[in-house]
Amino acid sequence: MGRKAILCVDDEMIIVLSMKLELANYFGDRFLYEGAMDAREAMKLLDELAAEGTAVALIITDWLMPGMKGDELLIRVRERHPDIKSILITGQADEAAIIRAKTEAGVYEVLKKPWHNEALIAAIEACIPEEAF
Repeated sequence: MGRKAILCVDDEMIIVLSMKLELANYFGDRFLYEGAMDAREAMKLLDELAAEGTAVALIITDWLMPGMKGDELLIRVRERHPDIKSILITGQADEAAIIRAKTEAGVYEVLKKPWHNEALIAAIEACIPEEAF
C-alpha cells in the first residue's frame, strides 16, 4: 500500500497551503498532502482518492466555511469512512458545535485559530498511530 493522505480543508487557500507546507516540512514524504476549499470539494476528493486506492489517514478542517460547516463535514465523513481520523480547527465554533463534533464525528482534537504548529503536530502524532506512516 502507498502512502496515506492528510486532507486539509479551509475556505481560505492561504490556510490550506500553509497547513500543507507545515505538515510536509515536519512529516516529509510519509504522507500525501491534499487540500480542499469547502466540504463539497473535500467529499469529492475523498471519493477520488478512494477510487485510486489512496487511503486518507486524517482530515484537518476549519469549522466556519460557506455551505457546510466543518462539524457537519466530519459527521458525513465518519458515516462513509469511519477509519479516517479528524481534527477541527476553529476560531469561531461555539461549545455546542465542538461537543457535536466530538460526539457525532469522533473528532480527536479541537484546536483554536491561530493554531500553534507544535500543537497541531502533537495532535496528529497522537491520533495517527506511527505504523500508519
